[in-house]
Amino acid sequence: MGWALSLRQDFDGATLCLLARQTKDANQARRLLALASIYDGGSRSDAARLGSVTVQIVRDWVERFNTRGPDGLINGKAPGGQSKLSDTQRQALAKIVERGPIPAIHGVVRWRRKDLVQWIFEEFRISMDETTVGRELKALGFAKLSARPRHYAQNEMEADAFKKGFPAAVAEVHSRIPPGTPIELWRADEARIGQKNKITRRWARRGTRPVTACDQRTMWAYIFGAICPKKGKGAGLVLPYCDTDAMQQHLAEISIAVDNGSHAILILDQAGWHTTPKLKVPDNMTLLFLPPRSPELNPVENVWQFMRDNWLSNRIFNDYDDIVAHCCGAWNKLVEQPWKIMSIGHRQWAHQS
Repeated sequence: MGWALSLRQDFDGATLCLLARQTKDANQARRLLALASIYDGGSRSDAARLGSVTVQIVRDWVERFNTRGPDGLINGKAPGGQSKLSDTQRQALAKIVERGPIPAIHGVVRWRRKDLVQWIFEEFRISMDETTVGRELKALGFAKLSARPRHYAQNEMEADAFKKGFPAAVAEVHSRIPPGTPIELWRADEARIGQKNKITRRWARRGTRPVTACDQRTMWAYIFGAICPKKGKGAGLVLPYCDTDAMQQHLAEISIAVDNGSHAILILDQAGWHTTPKLKVPDNMTLLFLPPRSPELNPVENVWQFMRDNWLSNRIFNDYDDIVAHCCGAWNKLVEQPWKIMSIGHRQWAHQS
């Protein structure tokens, strides 16, 4: 049988009653009132009846209160079971997940929890279930995310060199135009929108499989779009073909959108209709080409993703005119939101120039 415990002397019954009224934790309030009755001369049995617990539990409350004060009467989160993996083993798990599987060795092209269960057993002779492995991955900071596509032949050094050399490229354009002429940075790209449309994720009740109508016809149109992120401007056309003549029309449209007295640097990829010498580049514009296979350097790619996800996907287009109408509506809606163009199009490496 344990010895009697005395409550700490830096509190009294009135103080605990006041704290009980102020707290939003019902369990803490009940315990504070029970201990307040002891301060006011009540017995431990009286406190146990007030708290609807046993005398032994009141003793536990007293110990927690004496050690940590009123905060000791708040329920803490249970620590849970100890991980089966050591810190070294968890770091090894993190490394192999980051590196990804080798198909010829592991037999899969992406890790599933069941694959990692097998790897952990083969590597450490530790048996774990899939749920436990999932908790370990979450604790290590991993989540299942969609991979960003990248061309297999992309040269990352070329992309880095382009970003590092961008200020010099802008300065070179400055040297060829009248002194004091403002520079506008524009980006351009094209997107094909057709009847064989994209189906996006959507909210639905857990356990259900939402259904969206899907078309297999192949009529399409092209959106030629350009944005100036710094000023939130856009210039676009919806055309039936993606060729040199269409690009010439787009350059004329961008040229009109450039502020009077300013000069535009138009950043775009090296598609054939962009680089052809047949193009007549307007006088208030200079073309600057991205490295090959580097779409992530062009924020218009993100504009297309935003427009598809919010305005153009999950639709059935009746015919070509219907496609054009929806594309024009989506582009005009974007242009009416200059803050959205600024948000999507801003790139630190370009706008610090």
